[in-house]
Amino acid sequence: MSALLVADNLTKHYSVASAHGERRMLRAVDGVDLAVVAGRTLGIVGESGCGKSTTARLVLGLVPPTGGRVLFAGEPVGAMRDARWRAQRRMMQMVYQDPLAALDRRLKVGEQVMEPLVIHGLGASATERREKALSLFAAVGLRPDLFDRYPHELSGGQRQRVVLARALVLEPKLVVCDEAISALDVSVAAQVLNLLQDLQASLGLTYLFISHDLKAVRQIADDVAVMYLGRVVEQGPAEDLFHAPAHPYTEALISAVPTPRRHVAKRILLAGDPPNPVDIPTGCAFHPRCPRASERCRSERPVLRTTAEGRRVACHLVAGVPELSAA
Repeated sequence: MSALLVADNLTKHYSVASAHGERRMLRAVDGVDLAVVAGRTLGIVGESGCGKSTTARLVLGLVPPTGGRVLFAGEPVGAMRDARWRAQRRMMQMVYQDPLAALDRRLKVGEQVMEPLVIHGLGASATERREKALSLFAAVGLRPDLFDRYPHELSGGQRQRVVLARALVLEPKLVVCDEAISALDVSVAAQVLNLLQDLQASLGLTYLFISHDLKAVRQIADDVAVMYLGRVVEQGPAEDLFHAPAHPYTEALISAVPTPRRHVAKRILLAGDPPNPVDIPTGCAFHPRCPRASERCRSERPVLRTTAEGRRVACHLVAGVPELSAA
């Protein structure tokens, strides 16, 4: 299977001032390798501040990387806002967390769905663009009478469907969903999640699905990458990862998912908060919170390696991980 999107050693560092005026380096994303196969969904999970959203903006070319590269359909994602970058961006769209903030409150929602067609010079006439936008309204489950409403006149679920329609109007190949259902009620979020799956099946879309909702990720994702302090600590098929997590951090995350069979798996409580990304611990960044950390974990940073089962794990404690990286 060919990868539509590839991130190779992707990094994003920011120079920030400390309380004493000293300049220090904040490692928002620190050497991420990802591959999203065409027609499939890669879920990215992790605690707030682990670099999920920054990774999303890096792969779309919205922020320039400090290092590494991103390939889309085999071509480097441009860092300059030139014609090549705009052509790539037409094929790569994003659905944001807050639909009200993503929409212009002064414009009717129908106009905003048509706007990408105007920007990219698509559609022979205003009538043709309107028909295209209305067809997307129907595809995402919106009534035609909502076309001339303003964002504040719609519910949260309807606004998110508008944002999705606007993302799909250019017929992209990749859609990045950055916490796209986290601001919605549970029932509405379930509807949007089912809609995303239906659209993927009918349109052949590829998703990069970022969420802290592990139940949603398990439902929609084919593969999952777990991030901690800017790095991927585990990646593999969704069912394998949820059934038998290999990294202690992944195990703790999954143990926190509510389940009626809580007696089957005991909840793992991690000590403390994630470390400051400006002052990342030596060795494995997770070792201050890991209940099984060894002396090697405190002094040597683990490399993301491939196990015999095909799982990629960055942990010294995982049996079967070869010494030589297979990445």
